[in-house]
Amino acid sequence: MPGPGTIEVVPSILSADFARLAEEIAVVASAGVQMIHLDVMDGHFVPNITIGPPVIAKLRKHSDLVFDTHLMISEPDRYAEAFVQAGADNITFHIETTEEPGRLVDRIHALGCTAGITLNPETPVESIRKVAPLCDMVLVMTVRPGFGGQTFMDDAARKVIAVREIVGPNIRVEVDGGIDSETTPIVVSYGADTLVAGNAIFGKPDRRAALAAIQAACAQRLT
Repeated sequence: MPGPGTIEVVPSILSADFARLAEEIAVVASAGVQMIHLDVMDGHFVPNITIGPPVIAKLRKHSDLVFDTHLMISEPDRYAEAFVQAGADNITFHIETTEEPGRLVDRIHALGCTAGITLNPETPVESIRKVAPLCDMVLVMTVRPGFGGQTFMDDAARKVIAVREIVGPNIRVEVDGGIDSETTPIVVSYGADTLVAGNAIFGKPDRRAALAAIQAACAQRLT
């Protein structure tokens, strides 16, 4: 995972062409991204089903990007090892899914992977106060998880401010949902440094141009 002090745009393959995933990842990699976001949904914790370890293992053979693996599943502890073995570099799981998040963070670290905690829009920041400092990343959902292409929720994004106060400057704070060139300056101003963008990149005919627009918005906010 990139170290602190940088702002990273992280394309989410949820909105990519699933028949051409390796090509889609290669396109954004050629534009200079360091991470790719893999949305894992189980049809239980969220009302959709996406990919599992076998797909990630296949993609791992075609990319050396950081695989930022977001487990939107009901039993993350049960499947964490399988995702690490498949090639996940970072695993984020939802605070809503476990009663012992600190133990799961320790287990993911012991497996040789960085770990992150995630909270849904309706979940208070206080729920992650104890576990967040143990993590390498905190992911703030700025839409309700389960589907791509949703409208950005500013009230949820504002939680980044409180999260940043808890974790300080050295833990990455990620946002996911409705991120594009217009919402990027907003979340960066709140303290986010890792911006997941799906439809705003893979929903456009020119992936590189769409990515460049978001990266430019980051740079504009920093000047």
